[in-house]
Amino acid sequence: MKALSFLCAFIFMNGILEAKVGPKMDTNNSAVKTEIATLAGGCFWGMEELLRTRPGVIDVENGYTGGKSDSGIYELVKTGLTGHAESVQIKFDPTKTSYEDILLFFFKIHDPTTKNQQGNDIGTQYRSAIFYHDEKQHQTADKVKARVEKSGAWKKPVVTEVVPFTKWFKAEDFHQDYLEKNPGGYTCHSIRRIDF
Repeated sequence: MKALSFLCAFIFMNGILEAKVGPKMDTNNSAVKTEIATLAGGCFWGMEELLRTRPGVIDVENGYTGGKSDSGIYELVKTGLTGHAESVQIKFDPTKTSYEDILLFFFKIHDPTTKNQQGNDIGTQYRSAIFYHDEKQHQTADKVKARVEKSGAWKKPVVTEVVPFTKWFKAEDFHQDYLEKNPGGYTCHSIRRIDF
């Protein structure tokens, strides 16, 4: 009987503990839903730094995607031989921002007209790309790219790829939060004062 009482107390306490540290809850007592956007626009350090400050963005992770290799490590990716792009994966709250707003901001912080290049960084790993996760994202990406192109804000054609997301490789720890840890570090990203 003592063992049963202990077990019931343990289960009860675990239930309370889980309720206290479980998923973030909204006012309707249901888990907050998040969405993911995966983007490439040159060195991921600068992309991460600017995107992390956006309203509704919960987290930004640096990594590699879009390649033909099953290995996503920096030493290989930087050669350009794997086909991966340095990318960011953005987790966001769709009740506070939208996928479309994130894409519009993306087109302001990098140059989408330079093929396989951002600033001094040259190679396919620095290409401009939107990796969509579903058909809704695909349609939104096509719509936003066309809007940016039509606006004429960028004086040359937009070369951003719109391609399906495949596999994600998280970048090495020293690449995460790089500019937060190294405020004077290299970046070729800035927020342009342009409208689409």
